[in-house]
Amino acid sequence: MNAEMDTRIVRGACPHDCPDTCAFEYHVKGGKLVEVTGDKNHPMTQGRLCVKLKDFAGHHYNPDRILTPLKRVGPKGSRQFEPISWTEALDTIRDRWNAIIAEYGAQAIMPHAYLGHQGTLNGLTAGDAFFNRLGSTVAEKTYCESGSSTAWVMTVGPSGGLDIESFVHAKYIIVWGMNMTSTNIHGWPFIVKAQEAGAKVVVIDPVKTRTAKAADWHVQIKPGTDGALALGMMNVIIAEDLVDHDYVEKYTLGYEELKERAALYPPERVSEITGIPAADIITLAREYATTPPAAIREGVAIERSRGGGQAIRAITCLPALIGAWRHVGGGAMEMPIWEFPTNFDRICRPDWIRPGTRVVNELDLGAALTGELQLDPPIKSLFVYNSNPMSQAPAQAKIARGLEREDLFTVVSELFITDTAKYADIILPAAMQGEQLDIMVTWGHLYISLNQPAISPPPECVPNVEMFRRLAKTMGFNDDYWDRSDWEMLQDFYDWESPALQGITLDTLKETGWARINVGLPHERKPHAEGNFKTPSGKCELRSSVTENFVVPVWRSMYEGMQPAEPIDPLPDYVPGYESRETNPELAKRFPLSIVSPKAHAFLNSQYANEKPKQKRQGEQTVFMHPDDAAARRIETGALVRVFNDRGHFDGRAEIVDALMPGLVMANLGHWPSFTSSGTAVNAISSDAHCGMGMAGSYSDNLVEVEHVAA
Repeated sequence: MNAEMDTRIVRGACPHDCPDTCAFEYHVKGGKLVEVTGDKNHPMTQGRLCVKLKDFAGHHYNPDRILTPLKRVGPKGSRQFEPISWTEALDTIRDRWNAIIAEYGAQAIMPHAYLGHQGTLNGLTAGDAFFNRLGSTVAEKTYCESGSSTAWVMTVGPSGGLDIESFVHAKYIIVWGMNMTSTNIHGWPFIVKAQEAGAKVVVIDPVKTRTAKAADWHVQIKPGTDGALALGMMNVIIAEDLVDHDYVEKYTLGYEELKERAALYPPERVSEITGIPAADIITLAREYATTPPAAIREGVAIERSRGGGQAIRAITCLPALIGAWRHVGGGAMEMPIWEFPTNFDRICRPDWIRPGTRVVNELDLGAALTGELQLDPPIKSLFVYNSNPMSQAPAQAKIARGLEREDLFTVVSELFITDTAKYADIILPAAMQGEQLDIMVTWGHLYISLNQPAISPPPECVPNVEMFRRLAKTMGFNDDYWDRSDWEMLQDFYDWESPALQGITLDTLKETGWARINVGLPHERKPHAEGNFKTPSGKCELRSSVTENFVVPVWRSMYEGMQPAEPIDPLPDYVPGYESRETNPELAKRFPLSIVSPKAHAFLNSQYANEKPKQKRQGEQTVFMHPDDAAARRIETGALVRVFNDRGHFDGRAEIVDALMPGLVMANLGHWPSFTSSGTAVNAISSDAHCGMGMAGSYSDNLVEVEHVAA
């Protein structure tokens, strides 16, 4: 047999913004990627891949893929482009940027990136060093997790918390604001195993999701009221003396103040706020406090309202009150990236940021581009990579108006001509995961994963790290930062001498593909059994030492300057939403329905939403409604409806379900506007207001109305 036709296996890892970071095996035959399977030996992902990754090999050969640099030859948004060389593309970028810098200064240039790729070299921070060296506006990247990160760090410090694999040892598990069977499918089996061993599984969610249906108890809550529920649980735990006083005395700060705050939230008041019966609030608190080990899996969705950060604070205080951290399988999990010894300063080079450089939050993109923020200098050039804001960012119509500006020079690095890329002046072709080297950032488990290139990329497609090398050379930067190889960068970007990486090297990862970092095994890990919280006090801060709002530096190029710094309550509290009957009754008369927009089952954010097999699996944009709300509007399943408010609208097919509470509608995030009947998607109605911590978005804090679309 010809050796070139033998199947070769190359080890890799999933690139996507997902807590699972699956271990891959690339199957290569005759130089072509023919199949991608899961690594059955990986203890977390165990060889299974999600529906999003079905035919990941074929994804690399999608005929719509961008294979060469492109320049715009028609009106903005027309998708009219022609191929050009890399030389022409880079020269155009250099000339346009130099002209902008000469007239307005470098801060008139703004990068926009998020986790379209989750790698150390090619992901969230891939361009930070370049743009910091250029002197551009610093982009604050708070699409998700930022509010949660701020709240978590304020309470327990940069701790990885509870290991997902340790959930098998828990006897009482709360999955709070997370549809794990769609967005964390490899974490869910550990909970199922605990359930089979007698653990009670509770899901707190406004929607009866797939995960809620599999739980022992679904606690249905009004969106944005999670903080009130957590404080109501504290009220019961304290009033009935279910507190672990020894743990609280030794390892917490601010118990007496928190006790006073919780006293303001008796179950009857919390019931009125949350829609949960008072008896259920009492039962939940009692069961949680008296069934050790008790575990909480905190979902990102909790942060997506005005009071989301404070809700995370309140939830994160609960384990310390009952001493849950004493036990294997006890405590809370938000995301464990804090355990990985990543040298973010070396990646991002914040030392290159000039003092006083401004920060513009990426969720304010529409306001920045349309002049609403009154920036001086205005944004005259936008560089987008690893992101598709026309689908994923709020205030969709505002962003479109900004991207249509003829005086805005827009560059997009992409795989496909997305709804954002269609507005670009220059498009640069990106490599795909099977074609590049990287260590994958992991925010759902404790394994470091190396992705090795299985095949060569198409000749003109390059990884982000190489793109920024070329841009640096074009702009005349002679720093040795960009002289290193990918392997040398990975060597520099981690602290390989850290105890967490003892026995793990790049060479060993080449052989194994992945390794568990040394922070305790699942059957023994108790990170805070004796305190050891990474807070200023060294304790779980029920009353925080921090009293000003901040964004965790990794979300802002490691820049410590220009933090938002508004005063914040050091005690957790319930903060009602921006848009609700309680806070804005006049608006609620016009737009009486709340909306949530969770991630889709078959898409990864907006990735794959342009591919027919995934479109078929997910279905068209659907608007889920409660029967009472549908009946009041004479809407039946299958009807084409319009969801709207003053910010915009999107259309979808109605589906009438009792999985929602009355007054709530749901539509999944991720559909490309260009593939919908209305040319818009769910974020057309989303506000660009921020939650009260970490500058996170308020995607679940929006009021709408629903009506039939006229025939």
